[in-house]
Amino acid sequence: MSAVSAVLEDTNDIVLPEQAAAPGAGSASFTLKAILAIVAWGILGALTLFWPNKPAGFAEWTYTTEFGVAAFVIAGLWAGIVGVTRQGFLPRVGAIFQHAAPWLIASALMLTLWEVVTAKTGLLPPPFFAPPSSLIEVYITDWPRLSDSAFNTLKLLSEGVCWGGVVGFLIGLSIGWSKAIGYWVHPVLRVIGPLPPTALLPLAFYFFPSSHSASVFLIALATSFPVAILTWSGIAGVNKSYYDVARTMGASEWFLILRVAIPAALPQVFVGLFMGLGASFVVLVTAEMMGVKSGLGWYLTWAQGWASYTNMYAALIVMAVIFSSVISLLFFVRDRVLVWQKGTVKW
Repeated sequence: MSAVSAVLEDTNDIVLPEQAAAPGAGSASFTLKAILAIVAWGILGALTLFWPNKPAGFAEWTYTTEFGVAAFVIAGLWAGIVGVTRQGFLPRVGAIFQHAAPWLIASALMLTLWEVVTAKTGLLPPPFFAPPSSLIEVYITDWPRLSDSAFNTLKLLSEGVCWGGVVGFLIGLSIGWSKAIGYWVHPVLRVIGPLPPTALLPLAFYFFPSSHSASVFLIALATSFPVAILTWSGIAGVNKSYYDVARTMGASEWFLILRVAIPAALPQVFVGLFMGLGASFVVLVTAEMMGVKSGLGWYLTWAQGWASYTNMYAALIVMAVIFSSVISLLFFVRDRVLVWQKGTVKW
C-alpha cells in the first residue's frame, strides 16, 4: 500500500475538536438534550394533531394529520437511537446525534412556531404564508415536476461550474506563471470580471443558440472570475525557495508548474471555487427564471404565476438542500485533496 493510501485511510480516524471535547453519549448532558429533543418533536406532533386549523378561505391544509404523525415518528426514532447508544452500541452514531441534538431541538421549535402562526392562528395570512404541513402535499402530489426541475437545475449547475472552474483555473495559472500573459489578460479581468453576469443576460440570449447554452455561459462566467483571481494569487504567492530547490535537482518547467506551483496554490484555488459556487447559485436561479424550460428557478416563476406559494416554499427548501449538498461535497473533495495539509489550513 502506498504512503498516500495510508494517509487517506488514517483520515477516517480523525476526530473533530468539538467532538473530542464533547461529553460521551451516556453523559447527563446528552441525556438532557435527548429528552428535550424527544419532547419538542412530541409537542409538535400533538399540537398539529389536536389543535384544529383556523379556517383560511380557499386554502385548505389537507396533510395536517400526516405531518403530526411524522413528528411523532421522528420523536420515536430519536428515542430509539438514544436508547441504543445509551447501551454502548454504535458509539459513532451516538456522537453524531449528540452533536446534532441542539439542532433537532431548534428545528422542532421553529416548525412548531411556523405551524402556530400559519395554520393554527392565521397570524400570517394565506395564501402568502403556508404551514409546514402543507409542504407534504407538494412533495407527494407534485414530485414528478419538482424532481425533474431539481435534476435539470443540478445538470445546468454542474455544466456551468465545471466549465467556469476549468477556464478560471487555466486563466489564473497562466497569468500567475507568465508575466507576458498577465500583461494582456490581467487588465481584461479587471474590467470584465467585476461586471455582474446577470447584466449580460440580453447579450447571452442573443449570441447563444439556446437558453440552455446561454445559461451555462453565464454560470461559467460567474464561477470563473473568483477562481481565476484566487488561482493567480495562489500561484504568485508560492515561496520562491520551492522553485530554487526543485531547479537544483534538475526539475523542468512543467515539473515546476505541475508538482510545485499547483499543489502549493490549491488552498487558494478551493477558496475561489467556494466563492464561485456562491456566485453561480445566484446566476443559476436568475437564468432559469429568464429562459430555460425546466429547473427550480423556472419552477419558482411558475408557482408565483399561479399564486401557488406552497409550491414556491417547497421548491425553496429543495433548492437549499441541493446547494448545501453541493457545498458539502466540495468540502469533502477539499479535505481529501488537501489531506497532506491537515492542520495547516484552517476553515
